[in-house]
Amino acid sequence: MGTAHGDFADSISLTDLYADPYPIYRTLREIAPVAWVPVAGRYLVTRHQDITALEKQPEIFSAAEDGSLMTRVMGHTLLRKDGDAHRRERAAAEPPLRPRIVEAHWRPKFEANANELIDSFVDRGEADLFDEFCGPLAARNLAMVLGLDGVSDIDMQRWSQAMMDGGGNYADDPEVWERARRAGDEIDAAVADTVARVSRTPDESVISAMIHAPDPLDIEQIRANVKVFIGGGLNEPRDSMSVAIWAVLTNPATRDAVVSDPSLWRSVFEEAIRWVAPIGMYPRQVAQRVELGGVTLEPGSKLGICVGSANRDESVFERPDEFDIFRPSRPHVAFGGGPHFCLGTWVARAQVAQVALPTLFHRIADLAVSPHGEVRLGGWVFRGLLTLPVVWTPS
Repeated sequence: MGTAHGDFADSISLTDLYADPYPIYRTLREIAPVAWVPVAGRYLVTRHQDITALEKQPEIFSAAEDGSLMTRVMGHTLLRKDGDAHRRERAAAEPPLRPRIVEAHWRPKFEANANELIDSFVDRGEADLFDEFCGPLAARNLAMVLGLDGVSDIDMQRWSQAMMDGGGNYADDPEVWERARRAGDEIDAAVADTVARVSRTPDESVISAMIHAPDPLDIEQIRANVKVFIGGGLNEPRDSMSVAIWAVLTNPATRDAVVSDPSLWRSVFEEAIRWVAPIGMYPRQVAQRVELGGVTLEPGSKLGICVGSANRDESVFERPDEFDIFRPSRPHVAFGGGPHFCLGTWVARAQVAQVALPTLFHRIADLAVSPHGEVRLGGWVFRGLLTLPVVWTPS
């Protein structure tokens, strides 16, 4: 005979999680904050307090998951490593992503890219900003930061989607695996071109940093980590950008506030990634017997760390389902935590909060959600807008 907790967890479907995971998460936080969910093949961890606690214990809650979908798609990346191995690869990639370098070197390039994209549609009076601004801008910026010269916005977005779909392919769809394989081969070829170039002539890019680090990475490590940077480093700024734009357009008080005080764009960005965490779930594996959320977990147990749920935990955030840039400051976990805190945090903040949002709303003052289109969202492992149709008065 099943339990109420078990019956609910057994009833969860991937389709429901994709459409809107938040009601499911709310119930899990209430009745089973660490729950075995068969369709995910792992325990879903949904409470803020449990997630922040486990991230401080990487020796127990390991990133090195056996049978990782990410490893299958991308190779053995730094995100699936712990300890010295993780620190070594992170240290090699980190220098171009530090705040001082981002501000001095990358931000002016982000501004040029944003203005060029706006120039391409500003006279038209309508656009789908997901397809024409958020996606291409995140792709163009990321290709530049990685050092992938000559790679198109379209290819970067296609590769990113293939990596994300593969990393979240809990339905074991063979077509998803094949798309990820083809994209991986194309990424490897582009990386080879960049490695050859920056080996001769170092530059400010991440690939160059990994090649010329005091303890350089080998080609397989570079390939794997470029794939994970493409998989997560494109969708996070793209999705936080589109969610933030949509939230501002549908919250008049917020819009008035940021127009009056542009310093509030940083708050818009942080609230957007709390409200809809772009990377909504990531895996961990239990390394030693432990109790979490009232559940005893044995070594080898697989976990799904649901940051999308933690960021809407009512014990931490008042009215968590509302977008509110004036809410009392609380620590969201959209960038993860502990040793695996997101390496691209400062790049994301710069390109979204400092560049994309203020530039777009400054150049198109009467931007509005189109009355003729549909804004759609989807996802749970990765979540964000799928469309953002807008209109304005052409100049």
